[in-house]
Amino acid sequence: MSSRRSAVPGFAIAVGVLIGGLLAAFTIGRYPVGLGDLIAVLASKAFGHRTDISPAIESVILQVRGPRVLAAVLVGAALALAGTAFQGLFRNPLVSPDILGASSGAALGAVVGIYLSFGVLAIQAVAFVGGLIAVAAVYIIGSAVRSRDPILVLVLTGVVVGSLFGAGVGLVKYLADPYNQLPAMTFWLLGSLSATTAPDLIPLFGPIAIGAIVLIALRWRMNVMSLPEEEARALGVATGPLRIAIVAAATLVTSASVAAAGIIGWVGLVVPHLSRSLVGPDFARLLPAAAILGGGYLLLIDTLARTLAQVEIPLGILTAVIGTPFFIWLLASVQKTWS
Repeated sequence: MSSRRSAVPGFAIAVGVLIGGLLAAFTIGRYPVGLGDLIAVLASKAFGHRTDISPAIESVILQVRGPRVLAAVLVGAALALAGTAFQGLFRNPLVSPDILGASSGAALGAVVGIYLSFGVLAIQAVAFVGGLIAVAAVYIIGSAVRSRDPILVLVLTGVVVGSLFGAGVGLVKYLADPYNQLPAMTFWLLGSLSATTAPDLIPLFGPIAIGAIVLIALRWRMNVMSLPEEEARALGVATGPLRIAIVAAATLVTSASVAAAGIIGWVGLVVPHLSRSLVGPDFARLLPAAAILGGGYLLLIDTLARTLAQVEIPLGILTAVIGTPFFIWLLASVQKTWS
């Protein structure tokens, strides 16, 4: 009972960050929206009331910022969930969602789609499939190598496969048209939600919802998976099938996020540690807290990205600026804080 009570303030902070991110994302921008106008528009849509708010403000809230806000919440929550799952599975606080090459595979799929002049939805679909293929290749190769430490084999294989797919990205960029295709590839690889529309939310929500449900359903077993392999097996856990399920679910949400928003680094590394400091290491609390905090975190980053300068700053740049000093601090203190 005491552990549950101790997690309440942490959840309150995570929810507060999410609410603050939502308010900031809807009200701050080149076309400011008052809090009263925001509440009136949302209430009118929720309860069917008529409102005197101008159509321009309503359009900004519902059509321009609404899809982008929902996408930021979904992508932030997905990357945070994946990072939390991978850090626990690999028992390493420095692991991020792209450890098994999902981001590299999705990046290669996207640049190939841009190179072949596919439509936006087709590019996202190819990127999504590319992420799944990369992780599948990592797992097939890693399973073929017999070792007493299968987790280490997966990590090393992920590094190799990720490097190979990264080389493929470089090759496609070298072959691309430098005036049209190359700028589009570069912009996508830096990460952005600026082009998000309402139809983009459907292919984004489905995979993230499925992966999140699987991870949260396995939250109790993930506590056991954070133990050494022999101890987990001694407790009666089938580590092989469980590891596949966790990797598949985390890869699903990562690939969907990268396909929709490009490569947004550091979220899956920073947010799990912040969440762990708020609610502790128990995955029953850690996963929901990470999802909530991740959504709010990326909302705040996205709001900064579109308001700090005259030209929108790519999300990958801002998350790196914030994540790099955090990573340095983490390297210095990881032995003291990881549990």
